[in-house]
Amino acid sequence: MFVDEVRVTVRAGRGGNGICSFRREMFVPRGGPDGGDGGHGGDVIMTASHRLTTLLDLRYQ
Repeated sequence: MFVDEVRVTVRAGRGGNGICSFRREMFVPRGGPDGGDGGHGGDVIMTASHRLTTLLDLRYQ
């Protein structure tokens, strides 16, 4: 049995900073903030392939 091993470092997205905005309505003089919190960030998904015979290609990407 052949075992192939490679160390891969990945980083997902961090979701952003959100938005800085204020509520504006006709009869509310100082509406207050209504900005968002930003996203949850991205995911890292790895899938296996039977066509890949060595992990050496992943090392240089």
